[in-house]
Order: sequence, then structure tokens, then C-alpha cells
Amino acid sequence: MITESEKQRFIELQQMALDAARRGDTEMLAPMIGAGMPVELKDGKGNTLLMLAAYHGHPVLVEALLARGARPDERNDRGQTPLAGVAFKGHFEVARMLLQAGADPEADQGGGQTPGMFAAMFGHPRIVELLEEAAEGRRQKVWGLRASTLARWTSRIRAMLPRRAGA
Repeated sequence: MITESEKQRFIELQQMALDAARRGDTEMLAPMIGAGMPVELKDGKGNTLLMLAAYHGHPVLVEALLARGARPDERNDRGQTPLAGVAFKGHFEVARMLLQAGADPEADQGGGQTPGMFAAMFGHPRIVELLEEAAEGRRQKVWGLRASTLARWTSRIRAMLPRRAGA
């Protein structure tokens, strides 16, 4: 039987694991998983360790989690995959790793939105090209434009805007 104190400690360890994934702290997280922490541990929004590490752009940890069996297309509570988060944030290397692990480049994220559409809307043309290549050349359109065209335009516009402090 598990005591209340043991339950509380396990909850604390889970939070530590989730925080380590956000920070990209492979050194802390790898032994925890090795000791039995579930690789598909989720936070209160359904984000897995892989989703958190990928979204925050930590390729070393992403590689370690995939090697331990993390599922590259596991969705959070909003129906989003790690690849969609990476396409939104612009982490090219992590996108490449997720695709190599079998992530679906055309996975519907809700409302017909795909990772390529997120990459286009947020100005990441290299990721759009990577996703189109992974989708065997099928070109996506966003608002009637080729995704790669929109991504280039968005990228140029964002480059002209002043940066926010701390961004």
C-alpha cells in the first residue's frame, strides 16, 4: 500500500520530470525514465515529455526520448502533435528528428490545420519545405497561397518588425 507521503513525492517527481523536459535537462530526465518514470508522462494539458522538449527546441532530449520509445504523434488535449508545436516555433532540427521517427507531416491538428500550415503562418519556410518533402512533394495551401510562399512572406514581415524585449 502506498502512503499519502509517497503519493505526494511521486507527484513532485512527475512535476520535476515535466520541468526537466521543458528545460531540455537530459541529465536529470534520463535516469528518471530509466528508473521507471513513464516516457509518455503528460502534464495537465496532455503534453508529453516529448511534446515539451520538442516545443522548447531541445534536440538532445528529443533524441533520448524517441530512443526510449516516446511516440512522435502522441496528441495533447487540444489534438496537437509535437510536430505541429515544432512547426509553429521553427525548430528545424527537431522537426527533422520527429519526421525520421515517423511523425505524420500531414496530421490534422484540428480544423484541417497541418504542421506545414503552422510553419507557413509563422514564417518558417525551411520547415515547410521539409514537411512537403516528407509528404512526398504534396504542396499545401494556406489562404489560397502555397504554404512555402506564405512562409517566405511571413518570415520577411517578421524580420522587419521590432523585437520585443526578452524575445
